[in-house]
Amino acid sequence: MKVIDYQEQEWFLFEYDGKLYLDVNCNHSFIGFSFMIELNEDERKLYKVGGHEYLSRLAYEIHYSAPVVADSTSVYKGRDETKILGDLATEAVRIWRASHV
Repeated sequence: MKVIDYQEQEWFLFEYDGKLYLDVNCNHSFIGFSFMIELNEDERKLYKVGGHEYLSRLAYEIHYSAPVVADSTSVYKGRDETKILGDLATEAVRIWRASHV
């Protein structure tokens, strides 16, 4: 897994096994959490056209849709890959930060 792009304190974009993953830093009241999705085909196309700005808008949509809330109707609910890929993402960020000092 490697870092492809980022927005400080908001999100990271990772590439892993030919797939793209957006890891969004979400904060609601006193609760903070990461929410990582694999970009689907439509999102990948929109990223190809809109780049960094598209990812910022997508991260905003994910954050404000509150996909981890029990009664959330977020379209991102059920797409969280954090438990599966979170450790790999943490290590990728550590390596990336070390090379960008």
